[in-house]
Amino acid sequence: MVENTGEVLSAAVLARRVGWAADLVSGMAADLLAEHWNAADVDVLASGADASGRKLPSSAWMALRRLGWTAAPAGGVRVNDRIVRMAQEQAGRALRSANWRAELTSAVLETWPGDPGKRTPEEWDQVRMAIPGGRDLPSVVIRSRTRQIDAFVAMNGRVPADVFELEAPPRAARMLLLSACDSQQAAIERGEGDPQRALLRLQLPTRSDPCSYQDWTWVACPVPLPPTVPPSAVLHLPTLRITGGKVRADLAYTHAVPRTSRTGHTVALGVDWGLNTLLSAGAARLHDDGHITQLGAGAQFRAAGILTKQHRLRRLSEHLHTKADHLERLIDADEQHELSGRHEVLRDEIRFVSDRRSNLNAALARAAARWSVDQAIAAHATVIYLEDLRSMEAGGMGRTHNTRMSHTVRGQIADRIRHLAAEAGIAVVTVPPRNTSRHCPQCLTPLRHRKAPDRPTARGWKWAICPDRARCGWQGDRDHGAWQRIAARGLTHQAKTVTDRATGQMVIRAVVDKLETTAVITPTTEISRADRSKTGPTRRRTTRPAPRRRRVPSPTGPSGSAGKRPEGHASTGRKTLPRAAHRHQGVATISTPSPSLRPGGPPSSRHRPRGAALGAGFHLHAHATPPRWADPMRDAMSGMGSLS
Repeated sequence: MVENTGEVLSAAVLARRVGWAADLVSGMAADLLAEHWNAADVDVLASGADASGRKLPSSAWMALRRLGWTAAPAGGVRVNDRIVRMAQEQAGRALRSANWRAELTSAVLETWPGDPGKRTPEEWDQVRMAIPGGRDLPSVVIRSRTRQIDAFVAMNGRVPADVFELEAPPRAARMLLLSACDSQQAAIERGEGDPQRALLRLQLPTRSDPCSYQDWTWVACPVPLPPTVPPSAVLHLPTLRITGGKVRADLAYTHAVPRTSRTGHTVALGVDWGLNTLLSAGAARLHDDGHITQLGAGAQFRAAGILTKQHRLRRLSEHLHTKADHLERLIDADEQHELSGRHEVLRDEIRFVSDRRSNLNAALARAAARWSVDQAIAAHATVIYLEDLRSMEAGGMGRTHNTRMSHTVRGQIADRIRHLAAEAGIAVVTVPPRNTSRHCPQCLTPLRHRKAPDRPTARGWKWAICPDRARCGWQGDRDHGAWQRIAARGLTHQAKTVTDRATGQMVIRAVVDKLETTAVITPTTEISRADRSKTGPTRRRTTRPAPRRRRVPSPTGPSGSAGKRPEGHASTGRKTLPRAAHRHQGVATISTPSPSLRPGGPPSSRHRPRGAALGAGFHLHAHATPPRWADPMRDAMSGMGSLS
């Protein structure tokens, strides 16, 4: 609603007026970025001091004004000082973030390897020493920057001077950073009587090219707050952006949360990353005498449907990019070409598919993070230990597997886990991933990975078997053993947990061999190791057991399909196979028997289990156990894990 006149604005009119203001801000921000996109200006801004040696303010717009970097709208357009602040804030943030990329690119250029596709160990040491903080930098970041420079060399025949020649100025986003303003431009307050509503007041233009201050009016916008915002939280000015013809507000708020601790944890949740099974998690307890036991059988977060859709959209995006590149070669900078319209349609479709992929990744990250934190809350854990897979680079597992691993959203999931865990007072610590899936969680013996539990000789990667059958004999799902190793490693290395100064994240940087020897899971159930070898002939059983018959005659009743069971033999066999809860075979079931190998021949005469044909259901004597945060049952299969 316009405050002066009381006019009620529709959603479309509000989006148009916010878009006019965002266009003014993004235009000035783009001019600032183009003017100062060079090494000298970025170094001055990153130094943190002005020409007189005074410390620059932390706010980007104030730092740019101290340096004298101003912006102005196009001729004839009148804006107030707060609109200029938003443009300077956006440009200043982009220029400050460019400093790290500039240092990384300079270090890679100074230590350019002889073979860009494969560095020697000495060349890796040189490039890490040249990069500030390069010892803890993931190798995949250095490889990506090397590939980018190598592509520039292939195109231009020389190496670039710096990152500013390698990359064009970043695009200025079409948004309003209201956090750079004060009450003269925008204000937000809680609704009276309804804590789940807020009122945002801000000045918006009445035309796309305001010529005077009279073309700006105050507009009051009611903002419904989601239930995740506590009633006692302090609201901050949001960031406004246009999405799908609607105004979206990225609202920040502050409220008190329990303080987390780096040490002193007794119950921890270990989380392991996977491919088909995105997350595997379980809780472990550190006892007073130092031994560690697992709490329950663990659980797994499966997102096969979402990942399948994600891979389908990825293939569609690659196909659209291929067609668009082909049209660009045919058009060859001819704006009047007959294929120009088709090329624009393809570009719009590519943006649409990219938005769908981004939304799908964000939804998957939210669901996975919420599931992980809920597992920690249910187990009363005070810390979540994650694998530090920033440097993981897919390779050697086939083209499809490598592509899927490269498109996972591990970074988004980890960030959301930290955010949700902070509200519950749960610490999140990353641990080194070395040998978490390779060694046995109970004795640290290198595991043998097989295809399935009933195929101990077929090489695979899903099922892990400990070769030390005399002392340990553990076997289970590969991911199930990995989360046990992660949780045990984190609990034993608590004293080595540090807080990164740059990011504020808790991390365990290295594995100590002395502590690693105690990072084992003590079995909570005794598994019978008695020798069950056959010592004599099998007792002969009759092929025709005596049928069970009624001792009294059956009562009279109507003939037909309805009525009581007729007198005589009572069949105990099943007419049809029982249907399973779902059609996915788990690791606790046996694999489907293979048919005859002879082409056109009859099926194999080997035993074919009922209920396990082509994934129709679980085997009749093997069932998956639902997750439970309690001591496991005393049985021989308790160490095999759960697939729920």
